Amino acid sequence: MKLNEIAEKLSLRNLTLEISGDTRAEVVCGHASDLLSDVLANAPADSLLVTRHVHLNVLAVAVHAGVVGIIFASSRMPDERVVRKATEERIWLYTSKDSAFNIVGKLYVLGLRGRHG
Repeated sequence: MKLNEIAEKLSLRNLTLEISGDTRAEVVCGHASDLLSDVLANAPADSLLVTRHVHLNVLAVAVHAGVVGIIFASSRMPDERVVRKATEERIWLYTSKDSAFNIVGKLYVLGLRGRHG
């Protein structure tokens, strides 16, 4: 599924508009976790991460895991440092007013699955 389609269907707010390139990146699956060691161990490359964490460490973990984008749940907003670093690393950041549970449910309805789904 294309990242731009997901963003549109879930009414996500794009925080990384300065990334040059295309939001039509392919997302192969999803992963939801607030435990960074779990993201490192289990988030597949080219996945979309749903989390409430907004600090720089979540971005570092996402880079290492090869995550395409991050959705911050519950209207959580990273600071400008995180957005700048995400732009440099070409990781799309979004925020949603929905809870992580609701975001994951909506992604599932759209056909996105977890690694073992």
